[in-house]
Amino acid sequence: MPTLRLTTAVLATLSLSPVATAVAQPRPHNVLLFVADGLRPGMVNEHTAPAMAALLARGVRFTNTHSLFPTFTTANASGMATGHMLGDTGDFSNVIYTGFQVPGAGDSLTPFLENDPVLGDVDEHFSGDYLNEETILKAARGVGFSTATIGKLGPALIFDHTERTGQHTIVVDDSTGRLGGIPVSDELKQRLASAQLDVQAPTRGDNGKAGTSTVAGTSAANVEQQNFFADVATRAVLPLFKDRKKPFVMVFWSRDPDGTQHNQGDSLGRLIPGINGPTSLASIRNADDDLAKLLTALKQQGLDGDTDVILTSDHGFSTISKESATSWAATQTYAGLPANMLPPGFVAIDIAHALGMNLYDPDGKSVQLNAGSYGVRGNGLIGPDPAHPLVVVASNGGSDLVYLPTGDRALAARLVAALAAQDYVSGLFVDDGLGRIAGTLPLSAIALKGTAVTPMPAIAVNFRSFSLGCADPTTCGVEVADTGLQQGQGMHGSFSRADTRNIMGAAGPSFRQHFSDAAPASNADIGKTVARLLGLKIADKGKLVGRVLSEAMLNGAMPHAMSSTVRSEPDAAGHVTMVLTQTVGNTRYFDAAGYPGRTLGLPAEGEPHACLPRPVSAPAGC
Repeated sequence: MPTLRLTTAVLATLSLSPVATAVAQPRPHNVLLFVADGLRPGMVNEHTAPAMAALLARGVRFTNTHSLFPTFTTANASGMATGHMLGDTGDFSNVIYTGFQVPGAGDSLTPFLENDPVLGDVDEHFSGDYLNEETILKAARGVGFSTATIGKLGPALIFDHTERTGQHTIVVDDSTGRLGGIPVSDELKQRLASAQLDVQAPTRGDNGKAGTSTVAGTSAANVEQQNFFADVATRAVLPLFKDRKKPFVMVFWSRDPDGTQHNQGDSLGRLIPGINGPTSLASIRNADDDLAKLLTALKQQGLDGDTDVILTSDHGFSTISKESATSWAATQTYAGLPANMLPPGFVAIDIAHALGMNLYDPDGKSVQLNAGSYGVRGNGLIGPDPAHPLVVVASNGGSDLVYLPTGDRALAARLVAALAAQDYVSGLFVDDGLGRIAGTLPLSAIALKGTAVTPMPAIAVNFRSFSLGCADPTTCGVEVADTGLQQGQGMHGSFSRADTRNIMGAAGPSFRQHFSDAAPASNADIGKTVARLLGLKIADKGKLVGRVLSEAMLNGAMPHAMSSTVRSEPDAAGHVTMVLTQTVGNTRYFDAAGYPGRTLGLPAEGEPHACLPRPVSAPAGC
């Protein structure tokens, strides 16, 4: 093994030479982290994604994988970037309640975090670092490595969100060259010019068109924008890093297949084909093409033999259902929406109706929302005064967050009762500080209670999910989603196994070859593993940490994994919130959670257990 031989040589030199302190430490390998946003592992094969399939075949394929819940993009980016779970990072979902009006989000209290100015505002408010944990790119540049993060707006910047000058870490995303984007250094501008590349990133074009309830969404993958990102990475950044002759870390965050699966127009109003139509398949191939370009560039520039490549996705994906037989919101009439379907913001609407309180739109200058109307983004401020809301709803998709700024325990119990009565709910998780409520589990049971500095949600609401009956249920999952998208389009965020199961693989000089790793692994482990590969010493503030995936490395040993089930006490109606957990040491992994029979991967009592945890010795499965 090359690393071991080098270490032995160094030890020999130390014992024989009086100038032992001058001996250099082994140079770390480079790291390329490729994130295929929203990619389901069951969709990857030699036909749909040949470059990814080949990487998984020649290196390590992780078969027992986990997105962090809530299964959203910025949340999982925070986990990858820091090695911490969400109870420590405080990035609980793409939309959170911040407790202050965020300028970059139009003074909203519930900003959408996939935005560079918004991330800057939130950082500034929370003492300069809203995650409150050091990221791997910040630590890497701190010891002299070259660093770059390229791709999707929001998660790309999160990997070094406190460095906004563009001088130390290269940041290229949707906002590059535009107002609010991270500046491009003169050094990179010269490289872009030499490669005949623009300084301004292209827009998504037709790929960004989500359609309406009567007009189908996009039929195009995000090819033009991602071609630009791939060209910047391969023709400008990698040659620059090679010339610097220093170890480097590059994050490439591919918006596809996520962006296209969200907006696809193959299945307007229909669950089939849902996110498995031709447009979604084209988006998977688009992400695969980008990985292939990066791998080819590494080889052509002589960097492949010294670069570890890690492949992951932030979450899985599901087809959207907008159906409910219990929701008051679904009984109302909304302009431009189908009758008897859940509108955007249905959770906020239903809560306000159940409590008999006013509803205001935090994204619309706090205008009051009356019957037949919903907020710009589905978020809601509930109570007599929008400036001092009693309840705040952050609408996200396959799960929502409910905040109680006053910490009122009696109000929390009323909210739980109102939510548990809805057929679209599958599991409720309540802040430990509000006490135990029948039918719910505490946030600490799913690693959402830690050292976060952002406001703590009072309730995390998981939505109902199910499978359409295909051979691999995680490739044809359906979930109720609180979103402006239509039934038949795509979403994520739930505790369904279709959303928690993500792709993970690795290949390179530090990793084993032709190895199937059945130990539980998660996106929090990514941050810890990259830190180990680079030899970074990062001090943890919180204790909700991932682990180093050492079994996947050369001469690594398989860890001991255990499975367990945690159940709440039933509420008056018999609802029980359950979570399926695996552990390796002190690190926890969550397979699926909710009400048994209402969450894909969590069968009702007496039903066969499909897509449940498998022992580490078992073959790969869903």
